[in-house]
Amino acid sequence: MELRHLRYFRAVGEELHFGRAAERLHIAQPPLSQQIRQLERELGCALLTRTTRSVGLTPAGHVYLQRAVEILDAVDAANTEARRIAAGAQGRVTIGCVGSATYSLLPQLVRALGERLPGIEVSVRGEMLAPAQIDALRSGRIDLALLRPPVHDEAVVTHTVRRDGLVVALPADHPLATRDDLAVADLRDEDFVVHTGHGRSVMSNLVATVCADAGFIPRIRQEVSETSTLVTLVAAGLGVAIVPDPTTALDIAGVRYVPLRPAGLGVDLVAAHTADSPLIANVLDVLSTLTGGLKSFPPTRHAT
Repeated sequence: MELRHLRYFRAVGEELHFGRAAERLHIAQPPLSQQIRQLERELGCALLTRTTRSVGLTPAGHVYLQRAVEILDAVDAANTEARRIAAGAQGRVTIGCVGSATYSLLPQLVRALGERLPGIEVSVRGEMLAPAQIDALRSGRIDLALLRPPVHDEAVVTHTVRRDGLVVALPADHPLATRDDLAVADLRDEDFVVHTGHGRSVMSNLVATVCADAGFIPRIRQEVSETSTLVTLVAAGLGVAIVPDPTTALDIAGVRYVPLRPAGLGVDLVAAHTADSPLIANVLDVLSTLTGGLKSFPPTRHAT
């Protein structure tokens, strides 16, 4: 028995007419009749009643038709699903994201993926520092990372998404909060709230670098892993923070964001992945459309 026997029988069982069934199947009527008889011989029972004027289903034929329809529909669904998965139009993707992009880019990306690729199930893991995202990529816990470079892992492919400027988050009642902009040197005497350091945060390293360039070592009062916690501590008056501009999407009472001079100061946001697949390619295409294009495409691999 082959699937074609089921398809032939389904056509005859639904049309109850060999001529119409043959037209539907685009085959001649005599071979169709022969195939149905062969199927009945293999089963050892009659599926159809035949007269010179009509064709009907036997009780066994009624049950067999129901099962045949279920099987054929399941096969067709499996074929469609396989093709959609192979084309990257169906599946599951888990996206990791650094704090500032969690509040700015990630909601837009998830919404756009739902509109453009409704067959893809998207899950997110926000507020992940870059090293944690790289570990998650390597272990397969996430499929795509939105993080801050550099990435020193030859297995990870990166695409530059955008460059974010820097701002200073200050308590709203801080004397510097009334300024239109600030230089790094203006923060020399301030306590800082920073992302967790010790090589685990790109932003922590960046803050140390820009302060060193301005001639001082930042006086760090608090280290935190999450951007939302960092801004909350600023609102509580525990210090100031240098953060990427998209952090301003966190509209927390008691905080004012002031642009940081010079305007060229900033940090890149990159999309990173380890596996090349149609699904990842489609997600990157949506991300590219959303952000106005991904730079450095095709991607380059970073040497260790």
